[in-house]
Amino acid sequence: MTESKKIAILCNYELLPERVGGMDYFFWLFDKQCKEKNIQVDWFFPNLSHHGEYFNLSIHDCNYNVENYFFAFCKQNETDYSHIITHFLELCTPSFYKIKQFSKAEIIAIDHNPRPLNGYPLKKKIEKRIKGILFSRYIDVFVGVSEYSKSELIKEFGAQIEKKSIIIFNGLEISKFKKKKNFSSNNQFIVASHLRKEKGIQDLILAVKDLKSFDFTIDIYGKGYFEGEFKKMIQDFSLQRFFNFKGSVSNLTEIYCEYDYLIHPSHGETFCYSVVESLMSNLPVITTRNQGNVLGLVVENKNGFLFEECNVAELKGILKNILKHKFLIGNCWENSKLKNFSLTKMVANHLALVLNNKP
Repeated sequence: MTESKKIAILCNYELLPERVGGMDYFFWLFDKQCKEKNIQVDWFFPNLSHHGEYFNLSIHDCNYNVENYFFAFCKQNETDYSHIITHFLELCTPSFYKIKQFSKAEIIAIDHNPRPLNGYPLKKKIEKRIKGILFSRYIDVFVGVSEYSKSELIKEFGAQIEKKSIIIFNGLEISKFKKKKNFSSNNQFIVASHLRKEKGIQDLILAVKDLKSFDFTIDIYGKGYFEGEFKKMIQDFSLQRFFNFKGSVSNLTEIYCEYDYLIHPSHGETFCYSVVESLMSNLPVITTRNQGNVLGLVVENKNGFLFEECNVAELKGILKNILKHKFLIGNCWENSKLKNFSLTKMVANHLALVLNNKP
């Protein structure tokens, strides 16, 4: 048995029973394998939940302020962590300097944050570069979840972080995905994403506005702050018969295969779970050329169709050709790169960091 260790994971990720996705499965398996290696994990989440396997984790309910709760906890408890890992936290902030004042732990920061389609405004770029100069020294390892994510980190915070920046792809439990076998068209489409403006669903609504003569449905799974705006657009254009809002569900792995295509008109991604999930279900994908296809897994006419970000006319053309049976993916080509995105590989690579081995 390895020498006992204790690590802390600060994760600004709300625990929701109705939304169980790739990161939830990662947390559960990572915790399990840490225990097998005699590594104790203190999890700091915004809220407390015991759904799924969260009842097995040692969770601190941070009352929706992860960083401040962690500072107060460490002040009251002399805990000797070997590693402090952050997920979904803003990087290169004074918080990392503050942690180093009371802890000798190695700090590993995971970047999950999407970027704006046209980049940050100049003021934001300058702020990030200054924060990189001031605070990047207090982060020992930067982890990007894709090539794009890593390159953006270096671009934002400075070349000084390049030598301590690595890539660990997110992963999914491949066996959980029910495979699509019937490729006859039912004119049924799925959208699965957080309902944020950056996901580009407004482009899809505008495209559908000019396709009223066709008979099809689009089921939208997910929740988010922009849901009201999307619903208002649909109402304003009298498109209610085309769109169904299904909310967050925990069984997407079983239902992707029931649809003809995933539509993901995103303006900004670092990894793009829904595209990977769809392809693991043999479901063809309609997505944006650079952002939705950030991992390069969608190949034109083989497992989907691509269009330029924000190009409503191009998206409308793809949908029209599908509905007129001019475009057809008869059998979804399986990209051999998908095997790189397994959950077991992701967990092994993250565990290697804690064991001070390079993944």
